[in-house]
Amino acid sequence: MSDFWSWFLIALVVLNLVGCVWLLWYTSKQRNSSLPTGETTGHVWDGDVTEYNKPLPRWWINLFYLTIAFTIGYFVVYPGFGKAEGSLGWSSQKQHDAEKAKADAAFAERYSQFATMPIAEIAASSEALAVGRNLFANNCAQCHGSDARGARGFPNLTDTAWLYGKDEATMLATITHGRIGVMPALGAAIGDDAAVTAVATYVQSLSGTTVDPALASVGKSKFDLVCAACHGTEGKGNPALGAPNLTDADWLYAPDLATIREGIIKGRNGQMPAFEPVLGADRVRLVAAYVHSLSGEPVIAAAPAVAPAPVEAAPAEPGTDAATATDPAAAPAAGAEG
Repeated sequence: MSDFWSWFLIALVVLNLVGCVWLLWYTSKQRNSSLPTGETTGHVWDGDVTEYNKPLPRWWINLFYLTIAFTIGYFVVYPGFGKAEGSLGWSSQKQHDAEKAKADAAFAERYSQFATMPIAEIAASSEALAVGRNLFANNCAQCHGSDARGARGFPNLTDTAWLYGKDEATMLATITHGRIGVMPALGAAIGDDAAVTAVATYVQSLSGTTVDPALASVGKSKFDLVCAACHGTEGKGNPALGAPNLTDADWLYAPDLATIREGIIKGRNGQMPAFEPVLGADRVRLVAAYVHSLSGEPVIAAAPAVAPAPVEAAPAEPGTDAATATDPAAAPAAGAEG
């Protein structure tokens, strides 16, 4: 808060308190005056119910003065008077941190038992999966949905398509550090509008969609020149880059020609945040185990090679489920769609 707004709030508080004191004093000063005993406001109801003009009872006025005194005491003890922190030094942030530390300490023993346990063993524990499900619902379901089936631009975590790989180390890296998936806009590199349409048509053909074979043949030459660097000459992708497999039936956006063309022309960008600061290392393992259990596949203990960098660029085909490496809400996103 700037000094200007601090002094503005201080002045506002003081004026309100002074105004309340003056109003109480002014409305009660005529209690012992020479006003006629029977003075009324002129309001009469039902013919015989008259409103008299009398000051508030003294005990009632004193209660108002007590509330003003309480307000002053509150501003001395707690923040609220401009930038003054109050004598107790209390803040909502400090209280939150203290309560979080208390909760973390209470659950530390429960979570610590999974610290060194392999993901496959965690996934076999009904107790661990119950905790992982709750963590997923609180942190990941906002984007992937409560059923983890995702939506347009958000990966379906219940299928068997994995963008970065399904081994334990990769899953933990995804949730811990997050992912950034980028497919550059390739319209200019591919050529004119007709060339983009040809490449999009070829991409459709890779997943088994019935297309014009002549047009797909034209698109293949462009694909091999521009797109194969990441997706491979067969379009099967590259997990090390986060480049998706274009030959399966999993689509993050949509398999229609217009959506694929849009991705080629404009590119795709997806980001999943790092969840280690939010969950901590032990709870990350529980989420990973729960997400992997959704696919029904066995966990691979170790990956052949995993890039250590916490953030990976993912050149992705525009229309498939892997066009973005991840989404902004759930740890498994980057590793669960391919």
